[in-house]
Amino acid sequence: MARQALAAARAKAEARGVEPGVRKRTAGQFGQNPRRRRWSGAGADARDPQPLGRLMSRLATDRGWSQRLADGQVFGQWARLVGEEVAEHAQPVALKDGELTVRASSTAWATQLRLLQGQLLTKIAAAVGHGVVKRMRIHGPTAPSWRKGARHVPGRGPRDTYG
Repeated sequence: MARQALAAARAKAEARGVEPGVRKRTAGQFGQNPRRRRWSGAGADARDPQPLGRLMSRLATDRGWSQRLADGQVFGQWARLVGEEVAEHAQPVALKDGELTVRASSTAWATQLRLLQGQLLTKIAAAVGHGVVKRMRIHGPTAPSWRKGARHVPGRGPRDTYG
């Protein structure tokens, strides 16, 4: 009975013009119905586990968050980007339209940062990406404002109260 079934299968295969015992393969599916296939083969598959970083990167790109995340990296990694010594004396304040505003702890550090501005922009572009920070605006410390209220007296402010 088994021999008769085998002979019938061979005859059916010959009638179709196919070699008996060899399945016809299609590219990528290996002759199986893709809905029936329930396992991942040796090759890469969309159902394979993905690294979390790759998934988050794809999510950020799909939602349009890439630019804001790049901006946030400048603030989050400031000490690593510019170095510990510079980070002690300068803090990023704002990043808008590619212009990074930095507040220095003293006028001397503000001058030093203006001299290092080209090197700092190169370091930031290498770490975060080109075009995120295009230029820097560096400010020194702000003096206290003596102008309070709608009516005030012109002048420098109180001069004899610190003595």
